[in-house]
Amino acid sequence: MYRFLLTPRWWAINVLALLAVPVCVFMGSWQLSRFEDRVQDHRTATEQATEAKKEAARPLASLLPVDKATSGKRATAKGHYGRQLLVPDRELEDRTGFYVLTMLRTDGGKALPVVRGWLPGSPSAAKAPTAPKGEVTVTGALQASETPGQNGASGAGGLPAGQVGAISAASLVNLVPYDVYDAWVTLDTADSGMTAVPASRPDDSGLDLRAFQNLGYTGEWFVFAGFVVFMWFRLLRREVEFQRDAELGILPDGDPEGPGGGGEPEGAGEAGPRDQDPASTPVR
Repeated sequence: MYRFLLTPRWWAINVLALLAVPVCVFMGSWQLSRFEDRVQDHRTATEQATEAKKEAARPLASLLPVDKATSGKRATAKGHYGRQLLVPDRELEDRTGFYVLTMLRTDGGKALPVVRGWLPGSPSAAKAPTAPKGEVTVTGALQASETPGQNGASGAGGLPAGQVGAISAASLVNLVPYDVYDAWVTLDTADSGMTAVPASRPDDSGLDLRAFQNLGYTGEWFVFAGFVVFMWFRLLRREVEFQRDAELGILPDGDPEGPGGGGEPEGAGEAGPRDQDPASTPVR
């Protein structure tokens, strides 16, 4: 009854199913591993943020370059405050305001962007407190340079003088006459009545939309694998049922040989008037 499985048609179906199922399972497992990695990164970032608040501040140079392991760590640096800039359209506690960003000229000659605090409302130089004079020591959470779209950072140009959309070396190097660290610090305690800006998580370390997309893709691939198996068994059952019907002489109209056809048309074995032997025709 199952000899039809050796036909070329079924060989093609079997090979397709045997290839499709492992591929779907592999892709689903890979997407699941990506989701699990993001969950682990989220846990690690949460633990690091908690530990960083308890750890003693370390010199800035020992924490560079900024990566997932050092992002959020408390750093300390000495220098003199230089140019001050405003970073508009930053939300804090469900309110829109701006960061007060001041460049700290370190002894090494480079400048460290320091977010001294946040103020509500539209950016205004009059609202921003003046930076302290003389040598200062800053302590705060180390952060990686922002990219457009991260934490409200904007990559759009055309901002008024004295404002910058993203806190990054690439954006600031064109606004100040000295080299800039590829990192920035948000102070533990804001200056002059401003609100301290909390440290943000490193990129790809949270349960964001991309993480749940990985989980959704996982389900889709496993559903595809199940659908392939379901269709294979459905075709097999249909073929077996047809074979049984053929043995009982029950054939569908117009399909005497089952899926794929190939049989003689109905009535092909009956002789018509034109096919009869002329000698057997009675003479009238």
